[in-house]
Amino acid sequence: MFPHDVLFAYIAACLVVVIAPGPDNILAISRGLSQGKAAATLSSIGAGLGIMCHTVAAALGLSLVIQASPVAFWAVKAVGGLYLLWLGYKALASRNLISFEPSAHQSLRKVFLTGWLSNVLNPKPGLFVLAFLPQFVSASRGPVAVQMLVYGAIFAVLTALIFTVLGSFAFKLSAWLRRHPRVGTGLNLGAGLTFIAAGLSVLALKQRT
Repeated sequence: MFPHDVLFAYIAACLVVVIAPGPDNILAISRGLSQGKAAATLSSIGAGLGIMCHTVAAALGLSLVIQASPVAFWAVKAVGGLYLLWLGYKALASRNLISFEPSAHQSLRKVFLTGWLSNVLNPKPGLFVLAFLPQFVSASRGPVAVQMLVYGAIFAVLTALIFTVLGSFAFKLSAWLRRHPRVGTGLNLGAGLTFIAAGLSVLALKQRT
């Protein structure tokens, strides 16, 4: 069902997409810097599960329904864009997305939920999955839905693993950042602006016909 050449090409494409800077890996890195490896791991797992949610929706045809319905597309776009803008506003206003103060730390449950919601409420990964996965699917190799779910699972696992590695490496910089608070402030500003830019790009998405 999955020829080696196709699978290797797919994994290589996934790696390029996952490593590219975006709100999800920035969130995982921020959690690693401020709260350690466990927080980075849970944020990363949340992002991976978000990818899987988009994959299931695409396999079931829900993404096609959203893409075809102006009202559904607008609603998903508005919720996802506003959520990213809210994350950006919080990072800019409180400057504590990256913080070493215990009082500013979030529970691991909230860290996980934020990582998941940041991905699942963003329609861009859903549209990407809908356009990306079918390029590697062939009806001659078995049920299309099963192929999409397997490819999506690979994408989700790679996302969780790579984000966890990035967040864990970021944790090693935390001691240095404690001694250079201005750098931490700059990182908070950068993260906030990244979330706002991502939110605006989501709100600017146009429905494909």
